[in-house]
Amino acid sequence: MLPTLIPIGALLSGIALLLLGSGLVNTVIPLRGSLEGFSTNTLGLIGSTYFLGFFLGTFVAPRLIRRMGHIRAFAFFGASVACCILLHAIVIHPWFWMGLRVLTGMGLVGFYAVIESWLNDRTAPERRGQVFAVYMVVNLAALASAQQLLRLDTPAGFILFAIAAVFVCLSLLPVTMTRFPQPQIGNQAKLKLRLIWRAAPAAFVGALSSGLSMGAFWSLTPVYGERIGLDTADIGLLMTTAIVGGALLQWPMGRFSDAGDRRLALAVAAFGATLAGGVVAAFGHLPYVPLAGLFIYGGMAFVVYPIVVAHLVDHLHQDEILSGNTGVLFLHGVGAAAGPAIAGALMGWIGAIALPLHLGLAFLPLALFALVLSRRSADEIVDEPAQFTPMMRTSPTVLEMVSPEEPAVHDEDTDAAEDADPEAGKDADAGTDTDQIDAPTSATEETPGNTPEFTTADTPSGPAAAEAPMEAPPAQTLPPVTAAGHAQAPGDEPTPAPTPPADPGALLRPPPSSAPTTDTAGSRGAG
Repeated sequence: MLPTLIPIGALLSGIALLLLGSGLVNTVIPLRGSLEGFSTNTLGLIGSTYFLGFFLGTFVAPRLIRRMGHIRAFAFFGASVACCILLHAIVIHPWFWMGLRVLTGMGLVGFYAVIESWLNDRTAPERRGQVFAVYMVVNLAALASAQQLLRLDTPAGFILFAIAAVFVCLSLLPVTMTRFPQPQIGNQAKLKLRLIWRAAPAAFVGALSSGLSMGAFWSLTPVYGERIGLDTADIGLLMTTAIVGGALLQWPMGRFSDAGDRRLALAVAAFGATLAGGVVAAFGHLPYVPLAGLFIYGGMAFVVYPIVVAHLVDHLHQDEILSGNTGVLFLHGVGAAAGPAIAGALMGWIGAIALPLHLGLAFLPLALFALVLSRRSADEIVDEPAQFTPMMRTSPTVLEMVSPEEPAVHDEDTDAAEDADPEAGKDADAGTDTDQIDAPTSATEETPGNTPEFTTADTPSGPAAAEAPMEAPPAQTLPPVTAAGHAQAPGDEPTPAPTPPADPGALLRPPPSSAPTTDTAGSRGAG
């Protein structure tokens, strides 16, 4: 494992330094706004604009990276975020802060996209799961550590803003010094919300619920701590406790979701978060109750998003996964942008207890919906069961690291790649894999080497074959091929080829002999 991590150490250290700065400023801004007399409604809107920028950045950042290149784009995003952080301490006005938060959110998505595309490119496919786990540990550890930097000074001063900006600037050094070749940023998959609803309605509701709750958590929990009488150090401890709970409970909840119906796992996690929010709302005035309650809340709430992703992957064909994950990011972003505004308005109406109530109640519809679905029918897996992977909502690129590899399909993208590298196309066409023979193709389609491509459906046989003109020498003629992909003996009767399926997704399904049964993870019962 160590030889795998050493080459990407610069990327991991860069993201750790970045999150130390951004994690600190995300807590300082609501505290400073509260000290400046901003209402909870206004503070909620400031939090919403940050997640609005995060949402917009998922569409804008990849285009900027393709235009500038990874290193220049990374420096551009770093300078933008550092300037925005410092301007919060120079110009104290809520509308100005809202604009800064939009730009900060967009810049951070760009940071994530650069780092994650590089990690994806520099890691062998068989090692991506391990590298992704280390990447998530670095994320959570940096965010938890950032909260303890609140002990260095008061949010009323300039020092904490300066420290956050310094960490963001330091994050540029290891990445801009790297000698890695720049990877390619792929085109964003088309958004298909109907696909998610039809394939996995629990994932649809789960992404929205997670965004509504987690957006309010990151934006307004420091304000809640201040309103119940905690000092700055205790507020940092409160945030750290929730993050540590989210990190520690991901693995047991992930194993639980892999072992049974993920809809039941979603219901358990959502009910746990709802219960924890209710306890904090009712007994938050007692010592240690907010710490214990937010520890459980973090453990339950942080696992909802990765379970949603795994549940969606269970119900999509491989060629639909990236498009489906784009929809999950969209739904989570919409919820995260709306959550702080709703929670801030509720806090202005009924007081500080509105925040834990919002954090819990946002998950209640998911808990009830997922429980009903799990009792109504078995959870049927489309292709292969996914594996739970701890994750946070960062950029669309991270989903490419955890998505299974798609099978090689001869399509327009493959043709373009072969045009760019003719030698690679010749090597690929020289093979005689049964997958290539079985693929339905046109009878007149030829490979770059001008060798006719044989198919089971269109290649003439018998007398027609003798009359058909052959461009290749007779010595290179291959024997007829059966539908199963085996060479046909000279004396055997020709076997008619099956009609190609109308649904392209059917080509990705495993054969009946290897399809999961109700005794395997392929069909998860209601539990």
